[in-house]
Amino acid sequence: FDGKFRSLLDDYVRVINDRPSPRIEFFQGYMREQDVISRIALMHYYGDLADKALILIGDDDLLSIALALTRLPSRIFVLDIDERLGEYIRRKSREHGLDIEFQKYNVSDPLPKDLIGAFDVFSSEPLETLSGLKAFLSRGVACLRNEGVGYFGLSTAEASFRKWMAVERMLLRMNCVITDAIRDFSRYKTLYEEANYEKFTIKLRFPVGVNPGIKWYKSTLIRFEVIGRAKPIVSPERHIPVKYIDRRDDVTNPFLYENTKNF
Repeated sequence: FDGKFRSLLDDYVRVINDRPSPRIEFFQGYMREQDVISRIALMHYYGDLADKALILIGDDDLLSIALALTRLPSRIFVLDIDERLGEYIRRKSREHGLDIEFQKYNVSDPLPKDLIGAFDVFSSEPLETLSGLKAFLSRGVACLRNEGVGYFGLSTAEASFRKWMAVERMLLRMNCVITDAIRDFSRYKTLYEEANYEKFTIKLRFPVGVNPGIKWYKSTLIRFEVIGRAKPIVSPERHIPVKYIDRRDDVTNPFLYENTKNF
């Protein structure tokens, strides 16, 4: 980066230096700070930032703070199940004069009526079980106005190409067309204070040492546009059952390697 985006990255890193640690019960993890700014740069390139109302469903990456630091969007609204993030975002908003709205929300639950059709842009890093993708994308699309835009990440570590095909079909059913799919756009840490997403190494038939800091978990960034009116595949007023583990596709979920009845 250079110019204003370099300055934005520096400000963002400084503001979030005491961010909450991810928790495995929420399957949290966050992308590199420069990847957050890259997403904002792409949004700006497409005209999806200035004077736009944006909604984020899940915000482990604290994209909302970086967006607010640009002072460009007309509205930034965050839905997230983790109240810790809400408290953190509210505190940073007070400290730095940022305008971010937060509401605690479980994506399985019906969407608050005042959010339906109220936004220009949706962004998320969804849970990558098939039911999770269905819930996050359907809720996000339900929030969009006519001709709205969405951004989300999709990996190959948790999603087979069969699942990718299902996602494409979901988007088509919702009157959405993919405009961009940028491979390995985002990279994630896999080792945190309270979360270890490398437990799968115990299943390998050779010894594996401590990760020296390689961010091998990568996600493709997908951008889509709504053609005309959005048609969510699940009514925003309906509950959506969500499975948190895909035992066929996922290798990173720590609960796959523990004796637990959770999830």
